Amino acid sequence: MSPTPQPLRIAMWSGPRNISTAMMRAWENRGDCAVSDEPLYAAYLAATGLNHPGREAVIAAGETDAAKVAAALSSGPAPDGQPIWYQKHMTHHLLPGQATDWVHGLHNVLLIRDPAEVVESYLKSRATVTPEDIGLLQQATLFDAIVERQGQAPVVIDAEDFLRAPGAWLQALCAHLGIGWTERMLNWPSGPRSSDGVWAPYWYDAVWASTGFEPWRPRQPRLQGEALAVADACRPAYDKLRAARMRLP
Repeated sequence: MSPTPQPLRIAMWSGPRNISTAMMRAWENRGDCAVSDEPLYAAYLAATGLNHPGREAVIAAGETDAAKVAAALSSGPAPDGQPIWYQKHMTHHLLPGQATDWVHGLHNVLLIRDPAEVVESYLKSRATVTPEDIGLLQQATLFDAIVERQGQAPVVIDAEDFLRAPGAWLQALCAHLGIGWTERMLNWPSGPRSSDGVWAPYWYDAVWASTGFEPWRPRQPRLQGEALAVADACRPAYDKLRAARMRLP
């Protein structure tokens, strides 16, 4: 018996309040792609004790052993036997000291967004924010680890660039991954999906109402005090990653 073909494993590493869930919708709508929504979230909450919305439900619904999750993501079969497996990750779910060797067997993409915009959006749903909450510092650490291990940088996509031309960016990303692109990635049915995490009612209102990527529009966040300090603390990491971002031909 011939071995089961391995799926193409795509790990999209984002921070919160980005276009990561819309991106998950795009990949799921291909028809040949399974998606996993923040598979490390339960382990992250269990390890940190943080009180996120729906904490107990998230932990109950997920696997709290990060090593087991990593093994499944890196070497297990894709859900429903699909040939492509898109894994939506929040980079801050990778805790300090946690083994990350498994990451190097994936096709890693970093999805970044200006930290001032992230902080402004984050504070609409949470009362406080820290630099560690928005993922950019962890994205920079992951970027460095991939460069050191693989000898080349992972793909970095800035959400601002992407929203100006989603079709062109998805075509470029699919070409980089060696797979075909389909216009089905640009539109999807509105509403919840069975693939959504149990935390979706707290965070996914806009995505549930969407049928495609929102048009780009200029934003001018007005932060002050601790919120501004958090954005400023993450700015060097963002600038570093943005300098290495993917560019369209």
